[in-house]
Amino acid sequence: MKTGVVFLNMGGPDSISAVRPFLYNLFSDRNIIRLGPSFLQRPIAWWIAMRRAPKSEVAYGLIGGRSPLADITEAQARAVQSALTLEGLDVVCRAGMRYWTPRTSDVLKEMKDAGVSDVLGVSLYPHYSRATSGSSLGDFSAKASGLGLAAHAVKSFPDYPPYIEALSECIKEGLAAVFEARVGEALKDPPPDFALVYSAHSLPKRMVDEGDPYVQDLGRTIKALEEKTGIRGEMSFQSRSGPVAWLEPATAALLSRLPDQGKKRVLVVPISFVSDHIETLYEIDMLYAGMMIEKGARLFRTPSLNDRPGFIKALCGLVRTGLKEAGWQG
Repeated sequence: MKTGVVFLNMGGPDSISAVRPFLYNLFSDRNIIRLGPSFLQRPIAWWIAMRRAPKSEVAYGLIGGRSPLADITEAQARAVQSALTLEGLDVVCRAGMRYWTPRTSDVLKEMKDAGVSDVLGVSLYPHYSRATSGSSLGDFSAKASGLGLAAHAVKSFPDYPPYIEALSECIKEGLAAVFEARVGEALKDPPPDFALVYSAHSLPKRMVDEGDPYVQDLGRTIKALEEKTGIRGEMSFQSRSGPVAWLEPATAALLSRLPDQGKKRVLVVPISFVSDHIETLYEIDMLYAGMMIEKGARLFRTPSLNDRPGFIKALCGLVRTGLKEAGWQG
């Protein structure tokens, strides 16, 4: 009997025609956002999806007509499986998406049919929130249990040293692009026209007030990064939607203020995202970058972790730890 590893992420539409149903799936989840009483969640989600779809379709059209998130996650899974197989671990690694294909439930059934008996879920949200990690992990656990599979999960990794190392390498590459320097050159004293901005997916403020650890986890990552790089940055939040109070400051609002403060070169670190998708490729690279050009400044972004060797090494470590905790291998 084999052990399965499912890398859990949100997913994204794989075509323009999939944008509206993807948005409906997303907004139907009350863990993401509560839209009135529970019996109205789906009707309101349908209405929001209908209204948002045209604008979102344009955005996805600008990045190639589809989200690359599932493909990147599958590449991460393949790379981890190859690396662990070389170490002698017998695992089957797959991507499992919450709101679009390949759906976690379908992946688990395929694993079951292929002889898998134990499954490890690895949340690809480094920072735990019930709106993201919690929803994906809850779905994973319920579906695995329904299939009679033994399940264990890696829930978060905000200051896991190999992850911090991989992320710091991305920051070094970003700094090299900003200052046209060699990667790895020290920059302990940035010039006054430079600013580093951490941008994370936003969350309804109410969730944090109720005890969600998301912001604390972000703080752990930033603390570890700044100890390693010696450079301090400002925190901000992007991708808010719906008529609720969201975490502040909004990334767009923070960025728009920086040129007026003399910051003409800004490096954005998409800190809560481990893979490229609409929020990096469109919001940061196009929307925010265009806004900064209009204000006489330049915006740079660190490369995403994607399937970079350093991040694959971190994921392998998380899998080994998870398997050991479950008592299955290692």
